[in-house]
Amino acid sequence: MKTTKKNEIINQPTIDIQKEVNPNFKKVFKARYTYNILKGGRNSFKSSVIALLLIYLMLPYLNQGKRVNIVVLRKVGSTIRDSVYNKMQWALGKFGLLDKFKGTVAPFKLTHRQTGSTIYFYGQDSFEKVKSNDIGNLIGVWYEEAAEFNSSEDFDQTNATFMRQEHPDADFVRFFWSYNPPRNPYSWINEWADQMRGEEDYLVHESSYKDDKLGFVTPQMLKDINRIKRNDYDYYRYLYLGEPVGLGTNVYNMSLFKPLQELPSDDRVIALFYSADTGHSVSATSVGCYGLTAKRKVIRLNGYYYSPAGQVNKKAPSELSKDIYEFIKATASQFKGARIRKRTIDSAEGALRNQYYKDHGQHWIPINKLKKVDMIDYPTDLLAQGRFYYLENPLPTGLEHCDSNDIFIEEHKKYMWVDGTQNSDNPQVVKEDDHTCDEFQYFCVDNARDLKLKL
Repeated sequence: MKTTKKNEIINQPTIDIQKEVNPNFKKVFKARYTYNILKGGRNSFKSSVIALLLIYLMLPYLNQGKRVNIVVLRKVGSTIRDSVYNKMQWALGKFGLLDKFKGTVAPFKLTHRQTGSTIYFYGQDSFEKVKSNDIGNLIGVWYEEAAEFNSSEDFDQTNATFMRQEHPDADFVRFFWSYNPPRNPYSWINEWADQMRGEEDYLVHESSYKDDKLGFVTPQMLKDINRIKRNDYDYYRYLYLGEPVGLGTNVYNMSLFKPLQELPSDDRVIALFYSADTGHSVSATSVGCYGLTAKRKVIRLNGYYYSPAGQVNKKAPSELSKDIYEFIKATASQFKGARIRKRTIDSAEGALRNQYYKDHGQHWIPINKLKKVDMIDYPTDLLAQGRFYYLENPLPTGLEHCDSNDIFIEEHKKYMWVDGTQNSDNPQVVKEDDHTCDEFQYFCVDNARDLKLKL
């Protein structure tokens, strides 16, 4: 960096845009649309392009010593650090500007040291604060993983606030949306993007990993892509080609639940996870014990399943607390060196969670529930990677209501979409005999980072 006169800061970027942005995105980078909808499959690099473009748009203002701001939004605030915050730091690094910005995480901000220009990051839980704050000097707004939002009304209400806060030297605030199209063609965001095609000031752009001409898709990425393509072709079309392939009747492809007679001799369990869907007087309680191996296999090792149906004396939370504690102790003790990484429970369950802490001084983490169709995407991702297994004969504990994965498999076989809801914005599953299905979803969603699933 060098200065030429007072308040004028010259930043000389260390980037060659031609080598960082694939030709398919040239229209996004060069054209001046107010509204830019970028949809596409995983590894299409649409998010990287938006991050680079936002920094590129900041640069002239920084060079003139002017303050300029950008807002980046995600539905789920807890995912900001591992997604957009890291991505914007990456983009700053590409321009040789990372050391010119100060980063904070409470709240998430990246602030230019000389001008005070700031990249703000917000989750859905901060939207009211966003709309009430006068950020000012805005040139860009980015909605990452836009399909996670509830409807286009989320955008309309917030956009109106941002439009009033444009930088005085900017012609307009530029808006960006990036997302993988949901499998359901009738999802609101798929219909919204289709409606925006041809609208004035709107660009609707599509991409996939096949558009990569610069070699960003590595051989390791291609290997993963081809494995999913072999295992579940429809899921491959959805995940990597960005095609809304629709939903069938059965939720899961059961051929991807791989049975094991025993634990692999050439691999070892390095971490344990427990996940619970609970009930008392009416619903069953299911607790799954899952292991992550050194070779990244995920194995359902054992399960506790208690149903109060037809029983006169039903177990109270205090009894379930004791049962589950003994189940965890008996299973965890069979894996030397594999610590328990997390216990996840239905967020609607308070009584058993409190009882367990009172009895054993251990916390269960309540799951952050998403729409059911989005919850199901996480185990579907794991299954399509070909990494999920279950023990046909679980390691024995000798405890009541344990030592079988049969109910787990049978419930997943019967797990289906409610007929007719597949062609709606909010598909529903049949809510019968689904307790192991729910706790499997909780496990995958709450441990997505450890399991290398989508975030």
